[in-house]
Amino acid sequence: MQVTTKLIPATQKRKSYISSIIHDSWIMAGRAFAKTRHNPEQLFDVVGMPIFFMVLFTYIFGGAIAGNFKTYLVTIVPGILIQTLINASSGTGVQLREDMETGVFDRFRSLPIARISPFAGLLIADILRYAIAAVVSVITGLALGWRPTAGYSWLFAGILLVIFATWALSWIFAMVGLLIKSAATISGISMPLTMGLTFLSSAFVPISSLPKWLQHFANANPITFLINAFKEMVNHGTFGHDAFMVILISLAIVVVMAPLTILVYNKKA
Repeated sequence: MQVTTKLIPATQKRKSYISSIIHDSWIMAGRAFAKTRHNPEQLFDVVGMPIFFMVLFTYIFGGAIAGNFKTYLVTIVPGILIQTLINASSGTGVQLREDMETGVFDRFRSLPIARISPFAGLLIADILRYAIAAVVSVITGLALGWRPTAGYSWLFAGILLVIFATWALSWIFAMVGLLIKSAATISGISMPLTMGLTFLSSAFVPISSLPKWLQHFANANPITFLINAFKEMVNHGTFGHDAFMVILISLAIVVVMAPLTILVYNKKA
C-alpha cells in the first residue's frame, strides 16, 4: 500500500493559525457578553454611575463653579464620560483575575483553542462596555441640556478617541490582574487611582483654580490631554495637539504593555 503525505505550505499554516485565533477570540468575547447578559448588575458601573454622578455634580456644584448648572454642563459631561470609561477599564484586570481564581483558565487550557483567545475575548468584550458607558453618559448629558456644538459626527469621533485611549489603558490593568493575587485588591487600587487622576485634571474644574504646584501635575496629566481633546472635538470640531498627544500616549502604552502582558499571561494562565 502506498502512503502519500500532503504538504501544507507555511503561509497557509500561518493563515489558518491566525484565523483560529480570531475565531476563538470572538467565541470568548461571546462568552463574556453572555456572562454580562445573565448578570446585568455588572453593568452598574457603566450605566448607573454616569447617571448618578452627572445629575449629582451638575445640580450641586454647577452653580458654585460655573454660575448655573447649564453652563457647567460643558465641563461636567466630558468629565463624567471620561471618568466612567477610565473606571471601566479596570474591569479587564478584575475579570482576568476572577477567571484565574475560579480555575476557568485551567479548563480553557485543556480545550483545543488558541491559548491567547480567552484574554483577547475579554479585551473585545470590554469595548462593548466602553460603548455602553459612552452612550449612557451622552444621553444623560443631552437630557440635562448639553449639546455638542460641533455636531454629532465630531461627537462620534470624540467617543471613538476616548474608547481607544481607555482600551489602551486596560492593558495596564490586565497586567495588574495577572500580577496581583486578588480581584478585590485590583478594585481597591484602581478606584482611588482613576478617581485621583480624573480629579487632578481639567475634568471638573479649571486647572487655573488649582494651587500652583498642583497645576504642574494637572497640565502633565494624560487625562487632561484626553478631556481637552474631547472638548475641542465636540465643541469646536478641532482635532488638535491634545488629540495627537492622546493617540501618541495610547500607542506607547499598547506598544510597551501588550507584549509584556501577553508574556506574563502565557506564563501564568
